[in-house]
Amino acid sequence: MNVNRAVLTLDEFTLQQLRQFPTATGELSRLLRDLALAAKRVNVEVNKAGLVDILGDDGSINVQGEDVKKLDVFANNQFVGVLKHGISCAGIGSEELDDFVVFDDEISNNSKYVVHFDPLDGSGNIDVNVSIGTIFGVYRRVSELGKPCTREDFLQPGNKQVAAGYVIYGSSTMFVYATRRGVNGFTLDPSIGEFSLSHPDIKCPPTGKFYSVNHGNFFQYNEGVRKYIDGCQRKTKENGGPYTQRYIGSMVADVHRNLIKGGIFMYPGTTDKPNGKLRLLYEANPFAFILEVAGGCATDGTQRILDIQPESLHQRTPLFIGSKEMMDELKEVSGLK
Repeated sequence: MNVNRAVLTLDEFTLQQLRQFPTATGELSRLLRDLALAAKRVNVEVNKAGLVDILGDDGSINVQGEDVKKLDVFANNQFVGVLKHGISCAGIGSEELDDFVVFDDEISNNSKYVVHFDPLDGSGNIDVNVSIGTIFGVYRRVSELGKPCTREDFLQPGNKQVAAGYVIYGSSTMFVYATRRGVNGFTLDPSIGEFSLSHPDIKCPPTGKFYSVNHGNFFQYNEGVRKYIDGCQRKTKENGGPYTQRYIGSMVADVHRNLIKGGIFMYPGTTDKPNGKLRLLYEANPFAFILEVAGGCATDGTQRILDIQPESLHQRTPLFIGSKEMMDELKEVSGLK
């Protein structure tokens, strides 16, 4: 088998980046590799889910009031287990757990980072074989090293993230992560079992042709949002169109497409759920960080997503995120900020 050595694996890439900072400890690089290891384990089960009876509900309800899928439980256990047994994470927050988890042992207490994650976003699509994913955000803890991490470490605004990323389990499996230095994507090469650099230095196009929104809730959105959506439907060549509506119902897949090709993703609040449905800490914040590093924008309609001070682990928020010029048009037409 011929291996293209011009293509860097995730491990090689993170080590290469580490060499540019002689004083760096490598702890963040190890943490990213731990997350990639858990993702590879989840990917194996996603690919054979129909064969091993882990499709469908496990019979329980999570803290969000949603039916828990069997694969959700498996994915959560993989990420918690890998991070707990590693040496780079002091604690975690997860969609599937009621509260934060502190890894109270000597090694973890000396770790600099805590991680928020949604272990399996879009899991409602598992049974119909639609792309699903994992989302994560990494924060440098503010509590004293050498002691267990605290609640304050987990309730930091998104602008304090040092890294964020996602994994998309689709026709190919991709691991995409951002630091303040840039956004890079790695595709899993099944022949060697490694994520290999496939999308270096990703930049979100300033505009695009895609808008992603649940039209089924159209009449529950506020007037400004409805006005913008109506304008998207009326776009012609003469005014930058036509636009194409694409809504998968799996946030990872929708935002990934718009990041690569240009577009806007909207999950507004509704009359029934004015605070929105998406979770701030492990869905909105990571994607807002990634898109901003790549040149895009993200808002809740009143302020920048990354500036919101969280009050609880499972706090919800409206979300508008995407290409900068499309976001500027949204704000101009709808009156959002």
